[in-house]
Amino acid sequence: MRLLGEDTKCRLISFLAWLFVSIIGLTTRKKVVGFEHVQKLIESGQGFIMAVWHGRTLLPIYHCRGMGIWAITSLSRDGEIQTGVVSRFGYKTIRGSSGRGAVKAALAACKKLEDGEILAITPDGPKGPRRQVQEGIIFMAQRSGCPIIPIGAAARRQKLLPTWDKYAIPLPFSKCAIVYSEPITLGKGATLEAVEKPELMLKRILDDVQRQAEEMVGEEKSD
Repeated sequence: MRLLGEDTKCRLISFLAWLFVSIIGLTTRKKVVGFEHVQKLIESGQGFIMAVWHGRTLLPIYHCRGMGIWAITSLSRDGEIQTGVVSRFGYKTIRGSSGRGAVKAALAACKKLEDGEILAITPDGPKGPRRQVQEGIIFMAQRSGCPIIPIGAAARRQKLLPTWDKYAIPLPFSKCAIVYSEPITLGKGATLEAVEKPELMLKRILDDVQRQAEEMVGEEKSD
């Protein structure tokens, strides 16, 4: 006999994950660089995208809690758990994935951006390849004309999980850094050079801010 139903299990797991991330967020010592770029866009009322590599989401999720940011989560059981976690941090979610509901989710996300909302995306998610920009974020940025703020996050002491993205979990009381880049535009009024493919340019900038964060805390290079 099953003691707990699937819905109850998902809620319990998401609560425990939220509690774990909260403890990490409260105990780590964070240096934040470039957050004024985020604040300036918020004050302008313009929608924008915040992008971070899939394996480095923990610190930005905690730092940007309570901002009413939209995130795309999959329709799977894991997506249900992720939704439960980020919702507790004040995020709003659009359900969809590369396998199911991808187009519907992307169009819904574009509508939110056009309405002046903030969207958080992992450009190499949900399944990789690791640190390779997928077409979804390029489509949404170009269709909406909204800027992207690439984010890097690092911790001096951390645990790398044996997953495709080498997910990084900062250890409690570790020195951490979060770096927010200046906004870049891929759509109307693009600021990026036309000679370089948008996905390659975005990857380069994401890698740059990630490297900056790692150097700030003395983290060993993860690549």
